[in-house]
Amino acid sequence: MWLSCLLEFYLTRGYNCLFSYLPVLLFLTLYSHHPVNVSALNCHPKCICASNIVSCSKGELVNIPNSLPEYTAVLDLSYNSLTRLRAEWTTVRLHRLHTLLLSHNGLSFTSEEAFTEVPHLRYLDLSSNKLKTLEELHFQGLEELEVLLLYNNQISQIDRTAFEGLNSLQKLYLSQNLITRFPQELVDVSTRLPELELLDVSSNRIKSLPIQELKNLPAYLKNGLYLHNNPLVCECSLYLMVIQWHTRQFSSVVDFKNEFKCVLPLNHKVSIRLFDLQDEYMNCSTIIDSEIEAFLEGTLTIHCDTRLRNTIKIWVTPDNETIQVGHNNQSLKMLPNGNLQLSNLRPENSGTYTCLASGSQFNETLHVQLKVHNFTASPVHESLNTAYTTLVGCIASVILVLVYLYLTPCRCQCRNNADKQRNQQEESIHSSMLSASSIHDFSVDKAAMDRRVAFIEPAKEAQGQNGKHKPNAVEEFEDKRLLTVPRKKSDCGSVGSVSSDSPIVV
Repeated sequence: MWLSCLLEFYLTRGYNCLFSYLPVLLFLTLYSHHPVNVSALNCHPKCICASNIVSCSKGELVNIPNSLPEYTAVLDLSYNSLTRLRAEWTTVRLHRLHTLLLSHNGLSFTSEEAFTEVPHLRYLDLSSNKLKTLEELHFQGLEELEVLLLYNNQISQIDRTAFEGLNSLQKLYLSQNLITRFPQELVDVSTRLPELELLDVSSNRIKSLPIQELKNLPAYLKNGLYLHNNPLVCECSLYLMVIQWHTRQFSSVVDFKNEFKCVLPLNHKVSIRLFDLQDEYMNCSTIIDSEIEAFLEGTLTIHCDTRLRNTIKIWVTPDNETIQVGHNNQSLKMLPNGNLQLSNLRPENSGTYTCLASGSQFNETLHVQLKVHNFTASPVHESLNTAYTTLVGCIASVILVLVYLYLTPCRCQCRNNADKQRNQQEESIHSSMLSASSIHDFSVDKAAMDRRVAFIEPAKEAQGQNGKHKPNAVEEFEDKRLLTVPRKKSDCGSVGSVSSDSPIVV
């Protein structure tokens, strides 16, 4: 009946119009006995399905629809009343799904197996919910996930392995939570996610940061590390790090400069702007340009640590020589990653090396100061060698002292011989005082030392009977050559003349 009416309408319009609408008429004729079934699209009544996009936003859903098309690529479940995301939330494997939006729900629990049926997910939005903890291996299986939004939740505890396995993750948003511990496992060299370039932990309750680990991060990760609006404790190391990042024009600091605040160490109730710390509260040292020290004939690699990874880099040496990719001489070589390698270092290699990095968004210039020491030994090795030499010298001195004190041979016998020799010398002196003709036995002394003894012969008129000296006789030396014989200083047994007729020992 409706078909005849439609034909009559077209005939009144004209014969030509009939042929223009002929395909529609044929379609209606063929399927007049088979009405179109809308449920064949597997689209929930409260959802909108457009091609491979299924949008159930603001549908007041309590549960996720069971009948979801397998070809779904984008699924929007935001602004509903979902409270739990279980492992069986979908009955079919959504192997084409790459975007899942679950923000602004009442989610307080997500199963560790909730993402096993969506292995190719690249974008996951769990923001603005009521999540409190991230358990062990919480996002296991999402090896292709690139963006994870967890901001504006109630997260206070994060397991150290919660993000393990997210090898493709590039951006992680954790701001506006109750986090008190900085997730250091995300920045450590051994556990860092290889593709991570943005980490937002702003607006949490973090009081301290691993400053040294953060300073060692590559520039592209510093540029995307957002730390503002946390109750950080004021300290010079934090101040210097943030000032340096601001000097390098990192977006994480430049864009939120006024939101960097810290609390005083002695009064945590007083919060001040971090950039006012130097002028009003602490006397932190000024920023010192980075310097690299190297040694003669060594090899060194200077890094061009830019904010973006994919940039074109050119080096300029202290001699204004331009070094580009492919340039290679005896001492300078630019590596494929943009770093500059110097080999066989000489003192004239010292100076400022400039890296010019240009990209699609901005250009960046880095300056590296190099100082080449005029010796080959490392200061650490030199210090160790000096300490080792000093230690060996002290040990040797102690050993020599102990040998001298306890291992000297014939110590007592030598002392007895010295006493005996001293007694003989005293007897010799005494006998020489009594008589000039007395003969002293120098056999013992001659064996111990080389000694000469000369007697002075008195003049004839000065001699009395029996060859005795007269009391006031004048002595003359007949042979004066005896007086010219030098005395040995080492002759400790020599004794000076006591009287005019005593023997002279030379």
